[in-house]
Amino acid sequence: MRQPHYIWGIAMVATAGALWSLIGIVIKYLDEMETWQLLFWRSAGMIPILALVVLWRGGRLLRGIGPAGVVGALGLIAAFGGGIAAIQSLPLANAVFLFSAAPLLTALIGRVVLGERVRPATWAAIALAALGIWRMIDGADLGQGALAGQIAALGSALGFAVFTVALRWGKGGEMLPTVILGGIFAMLAAAFILTLRGAPILAPVPDMALAALMGAVLLALGMALYTTGSRVIPAGELALLSQLEVILAPVWAWLIFAETPAPATLEGGAMILAAILLNALTGARARMAQPT
Repeated sequence: MRQPHYIWGIAMVATAGALWSLIGIVIKYLDEMETWQLLFWRSAGMIPILALVVLWRGGRLLRGIGPAGVVGALGLIAAFGGGIAAIQSLPLANAVFLFSAAPLLTALIGRVVLGERVRPATWAAIALAALGIWRMIDGADLGQGALAGQIAALGSALGFAVFTVALRWGKGGEMLPTVILGGIFAMLAAAFILTLRGAPILAPVPDMALAALMGAVLLALGMALYTTGSRVIPAGELALLSQLEVILAPVWAWLIFAETPAPATLEGGAMILAAILLNALTGARARMAQPT
């Protein structure tokens, strides 16, 4: 029989995925805000909530974060900024399916940088995901900024992969301080680029407030729930649960904005999801087969 703390862990991770699945809807709603404005104010809302969570857990905010944490935080600039740009220029289903390639990119980078062994099943999953990405890009209408959106989505997945590998490199158990530093870096990068372009940091007050609320509730609260729940859930099950965001986001887009994914998006997305599930299930099975 499963222990109560395991059930609570499942509930926390599932709630985090549901919260994250709504981020794309809010970004679509704030379509008049520039990418870097949105990144600035979303990060401004995220940082205080995560800081409070870290302090409540008895942790330290940024002390001792180390080189690995800095690299991970820099990766989050691409993850956060690329994610917003992709959602603003692509159908939501297209963007989130490409985001879901991050775990497989993590395996590749981990192999090159850390020398981590890649299982044969993971190589097969990477090949299948690559085919899915090619199908989505090949079948996309490359007008209206779609190509730039595809590149931004893959850049976001790559940035999150760098963040994940950096955490493994640093051997740190707590990821929230690195996310806080990533939010600070994102605000600085956004302010620099907006200033360089002569664009204002300020936006209409309701838009800034909603962007900050998105960062505080959907992103920060989701991250706190995910990291707490992940401590009592096996990695294989965690990888499966994390796909709830990818499944729900296109549903919300269809219900709210009547976005219907193109056939190439559905075909490529199905291949990417199949690759993620293949990797997660075979990984869980391999861990169960290991002697204790």
